[in-house]
Amino acid sequence: MIKKHFLLHSILLLCFFSGVCQDIDKVINPMEAERIEKILSADDMQGRKTFSPGIEKAGNFIEGEFSKAGLAYFNGLSSYKQAFSMIKTQFISATGNFDGRDLESKNIIAISTTADLKISDRSGYEIVKISPGANLMNEAFIYVKGKKNVLVIVDTSFSQSFGRLLRFKREAFKSDRGLVFVLSSIVPTKFELEVKQELTESLLSNIIGVIPGKSKKEEYVIFSGHYDHLGIGKPNAAGDSIYNGANDDAAGITAVILLAKYFSQLHNNERTLVFVAFTAEEIGGFGSQYFSHQMDADKVMAMFNIEMIGTQSKWGSNSAYITGYERSNMGSLLQANLAGSAFHFEPDPYPEQNLFYRSDNATLAALGVPAHTISTSKMDNEPNYHQLTDEIGTLDMNNMAAIIQAIALSSRTIVSGKDTPARVEKTK
Repeated sequence: MIKKHFLLHSILLLCFFSGVCQDIDKVINPMEAERIEKILSADDMQGRKTFSPGIEKAGNFIEGEFSKAGLAYFNGLSSYKQAFSMIKTQFISATGNFDGRDLESKNIIAISTTADLKISDRSGYEIVKISPGANLMNEAFIYVKGKKNVLVIVDTSFSQSFGRLLRFKREAFKSDRGLVFVLSSIVPTKFELEVKQELTESLLSNIIGVIPGKSKKEEYVIFSGHYDHLGIGKPNAAGDSIYNGANDDAAGITAVILLAKYFSQLHNNERTLVFVAFTAEEIGGFGSQYFSHQMDADKVMAMFNIEMIGTQSKWGSNSAYITGYERSNMGSLLQANLAGSAFHFEPDPYPEQNLFYRSDNATLAALGVPAHTISTSKMDNEPNYHQLTDEIGTLDMNNMAAIIQAIALSSRTIVSGKDTPARVEKTK
């Protein structure tokens, strides 16, 4: 039940942008949060699975909300959609030999977007080996995330688990890069390999809107979340089969939309504000990866990524945590802007889950941007996470609206250009 009167008095006292107090309740409130949430997490969105009609419908809704907020298009686009292509591969055949000895097809796995991949010892591929006793998936992931052409020899001690590498054969950006895993007891001097695949190209879209800055328009502050989810699965005992994703991450997108409307009405941002609804987070973060590489990371002053804020945190109401809190001073800047209020940001209490690099902030953070995710999800005990039960009825709308208000008000000195968070150390 939503309370008829929703006032966050302690926070409202802080709201002095350009010396004028903005009545934030008129824009960011539980009723408006519920309106957006109901639409995004409705059954007719079909769980917003990547490549589905449901995610297209969700994207169209977000575009409409950005238009109502009066946002500009991003970086020369002709609409709010930032489209990009993804390639899905279907295996046809694999042949090859090591030092003249034929290989079995089942012992060759290619991670490539090339239809007919032919390589040999003359192709310039780096040859590496995963030795007995290693963590197969962890070591393989290093090469999957790399950029080099690599032939990976997987020791035959992994014969029972070699097929697990097929998990890496998912949608990918189109690339000339080649990565081939071969189960073998030898590292060859001479080799030839050929892998044939059928390629399917599909379009995806991030939804992006902008409020141009004034005196510092070449400096960017990003507010983001992801609008994809898991789609439709097997019916449960109650006959429900739709993963509505109300908290993950319709809650984050609700925040992005309300923040866009709030800052648009305020219209006094010195830095350019970018509001992004990312696609394809659930299948590998492809939307944020594509977006990040279209940005000059040095010009991004901060990124507020918002993920799963619909339930109370482990500290209760008026609280949230920031992933990677210790990697920059952004968290302390936000808390300073909330001095005197009841709201508090905390460091990520689940460091063992590596959440800092598990959401859409990760790519820009790796490039040195103070890009952090704000969340309340109790990752050690969140019963509806990736479950059919992640529905709007499980969310606390009053608390969620308070969190979105806190994000708006705590970001004020960064939006105004007064404060600039320290950069995050770049990853190698």
